Amino acid sequence: MYHIKAATVNDIPVIQELTEKIWRPTYQSILTPEQIEYMLDMMYSTASLNKQITELGHQFFILLDDNAPIGFAAYGTTDTAGIFKLHKIYLDGSYQGKGVGKFLLQQVADQVKDRGAHTLELDVNRFNKAKYFYEKQGFSVLKEKKTDIGNGYIMDDYVMRKPL
Repeated sequence: MYHIKAATVNDIPVIQELTEKIWRPTYQSILTPEQIEYMLDMMYSTASLNKQITELGHQFFILLDDNAPIGFAAYGTTDTAGIFKLHKIYLDGSYQGKGVGKFLLQQVADQVKDRGAHTLELDVNRFNKAKYFYEKQGFSVLKEKKTDIGNGYIMDDYVMRKPL
């Protein structure tokens, strides 16, 4: 039985374990090993996750299959009222293609709607096959965006939106 639980700083080790299991396989064909290491440290170090949760107000939650963590998501507000941003959504590869990702995304949509959102926005790497999953879930490309993340690395993304 799938269910979600809100994550706190105490859950950072679980988020990091899931990241280690999911992130590398997701991006190994898209990014160099050096960029993967840089981005993992930048976004998933204990200090970075702590800041996201405590200072930036990102709401993290963990998806569980019974009591086993199998994925996570995080969202937050944007500068535009009614538009929330899905910062992260990752699911163990063995659960992909079975409707579980759709369930996880719906949990995010329900939570942000309860907080007054009319639109959910996300960034996805232009070469990430997840783009097709998002399109099936009602997202469409708003624009392309290149972000300099330092160390000579650029994130080459689509910004996608879904009306709620």
